[in-house]
Amino acid sequence: MVIDELKKNYIPRHVAVIMDGNGRWAELHGNDRIYGHQQGVDAVRSIVEGAGEAGVEYLTLYAFSTENWDRPKNEVDALMSLLVNAIVHETDNLNEKNVKMLAIGGISSLPADVQLKLAEAVESTSQNTGLRLVLALSYSGRWEILEAVKKIVRKAVSGEITENQINECEFATHLSTSAIPDPELLIRTSGEYRISNFLLWQIAYSEFYFTPILWPDFRKENLFDAIVDFQHRERRFGKTSEQIRS
Repeated sequence: MVIDELKKNYIPRHVAVIMDGNGRWAELHGNDRIYGHQQGVDAVRSIVEGAGEAGVEYLTLYAFSTENWDRPKNEVDALMSLLVNAIVHETDNLNEKNVKMLAIGGISSLPADVQLKLAEAVESTSQNTGLRLVLALSYSGRWEILEAVKKIVRKAVSGEITENQINECEFATHLSTSAIPDPELLIRTSGEYRISNFLLWQIAYSEFYFTPILWPDFRKENLFDAIVDFQHRERRFGKTSEQIRS
């Protein structure tokens, strides 16, 4: 798929990606799982470039879930080290491409060096006006929803908010994605068909695209394929086809 085949007037504003398959890719190539994670950085670089070229405004990557903390310590440590190195080495490239980096999740639970380099990258790219690259780190949908509930409860106890003021719009303002539009398109690589606790509130009306491609092999051309598939879907939001066409 080439970018010229995209309908420029119907590009999803926000694309979210569950980057899956690093470990299996590594095993297929006779290496350990860490090698797969290292090769996955090339896929991130390609899809960030492709999203910018296509005109996507927000790209959210599920980089590390709250459940990933339960993986073997050596893998978690390697992932954290890889994350620091990737942030340090990719920041200049993001600035060159006018990409603004954001982060959501339990950032305070990350190692101190990761927090520091992440904060530096966010600050360094803060004035960029192109693609917003959102990294979901130590994140899960259930964690985010529970955190939002706690914030609302505290407001209710202090009298800042009443029961009748709590609706979908008010609830969404307490999510870590409050300043980010809901994703129109959710991509998952590696052939798995599940959401894995990702953006549970936000994907209520997202279009899902599942591909058997393992993440280290995913490139911007594959992103363009997913966008073309999205462009052939009819998004009804509970209405009938006749209502949408009229």
